[in-house]
Amino acid sequence: MKEKDSELIRLAKAGDSKAYDQLLHKYKNQVYNLIYRMVRNKQEAEDLTQEAFIKAFKSLVSFNEDYAFSTWLYKIATNNCIDYFRKRKLQTYSLDKPIKYKDSEIQQELPDPELNPEKKILALERSRIIQDAIDSLPEKYHTAIVMRHREEKSYEEIAEILNLPLGTVKARIFRAREMLNKALKDRLH
Repeated sequence: MKEKDSELIRLAKAGDSKAYDQLLHKYKNQVYNLIYRMVRNKQEAEDLTQEAFIKAFKSLVSFNEDYAFSTWLYKIATNNCIDYFRKRKLQTYSLDKPIKYKDSEIQQELPDPELNPEKKILALERSRIIQDAIDSLPEKYHTAIVMRHREEKSYEEIAEILNLPLGTVKARIFRAREMLNKALKDRLH
């Protein structure tokens, strides 16, 4: 098994998308199950699984073949879940509640961010750049990413609407995200 994985990894590093698909297909359910046991939310588990594979394949060049690929992949998935939990546990404060300081309370005043026309223009430009990148995707990826992120459809709904296997839908969304990431990497700061 390790030899088969090593060959697939070597081919994937060289840009072979079929090898990449085989690795994804081989470990997708195992990674999803690991993540699902941690987050206990189907939708979050699907998203975190996608992110884990994106991170793994971006870091594939750093993979040490002395170790099992599955162990390395599970570590990435676990770390991805830990990051997810950290983000969720950020301490929050009420904007309406005064802050207690020594023996008194301080009322917080926040400027209205909508009054800044420069930020508004930059946000519009950013949205235009992202939309242009989405519009430039090949049709099959464009359709999948729009249904997933703009129409907020589940993977299952997309698979049913497009009459495709669930794995194909997930792979298309994964590839579309990769293409968008590559297209937008230098354009957005």
